[in-house]
Amino acid sequence: MADTCGQVILGSGLTVLSHPLMYIKVLIQVGHEPLPPTLGHFFRREVYHLPGFFAYAKHIIKIDGKAGLFKGLAPRLCAGTIGTVVHSKIVQKCHKQGTLEILGGQQKSVDGALQHVVNETNKEMIARSFATIITHPFHVITLRCMVQFIGRETKYSGVLDSIITIYREEGMLGFFAGLIPRLLGDIFALWICNLLAHFINTYAIDDSMSHTGEIKNCSQAMTGFLASMLTYPFVLVSNIMAVNNCGLTGGRPPYASIYPTWVHCWKHLSREGNMSRGSSLFFRRLPAGKTYAIDQKIFY
Repeated sequence: MADTCGQVILGSGLTVLSHPLMYIKVLIQVGHEPLPPTLGHFFRREVYHLPGFFAYAKHIIKIDGKAGLFKGLAPRLCAGTIGTVVHSKIVQKCHKQGTLEILGGQQKSVDGALQHVVNETNKEMIARSFATIITHPFHVITLRCMVQFIGRETKYSGVLDSIITIYREEGMLGFFAGLIPRLLGDIFALWICNLLAHFINTYAIDDSMSHTGEIKNCSQAMTGFLASMLTYPFVLVSNIMAVNNCGLTGGRPPYASIYPTWVHCWKHLSREGNMSRGSSLFFRRLPAGKTYAIDQKIFY
């Protein structure tokens, strides 16, 4: 219980600190570009760059003040707290079950073996999936509170009011908009990370090397980063579908088409070459061959 409380406190602190980053990322993901590109240099070539995190943050502060950077924080904290508790409880039950199986002689696994990695990844996948499903309604509310910035709406003004609004307008399914691509992305990222780290640690790192533990931790971090890059399109599609056609300006044209399913959204973004939109907040080059219009000026 003490470990869970510690995780909740630490997670809440990190959530507060990282919230402005997520807020700006979500606005970029749905296609909101309120500032014009600026001319910069890339390998001695003059290129137009889209505004990065700091320019975007200044724009939000200018309109809503510093508190404006924390829109949607309350439901996100709720999601983080509930998700941590649910994840912890399920992991504990899975480990207890695994211990009983080992004592009963039904399972023999050697630490570091592929079978052990598969078993542990299965347990983690179950725990994460349950936590994601249970907390997804708060995730949807968080995203919609953020996207309100685009049209200056106040439709989703609080957690309870947002729950009532979504249920009244969309029913229970409204709370799970964008859930499938989010679940798929989490599952793929987990398996890619764990299996790739296992193969690197087993076949590329010699146990006789000095600082083996630090090297293996580094490889785990690197594979996690790679997995997040490979599965980013699922995150993008999930967030877009969570706000799609929900009555907000940021969930309908010109920011987004109306998509009947997340597969249609995926195909549309893929055709446009926008599957990485919002993946970077600091080095945002203007996409080649695309136009960007603002204040009657068109940039290529």
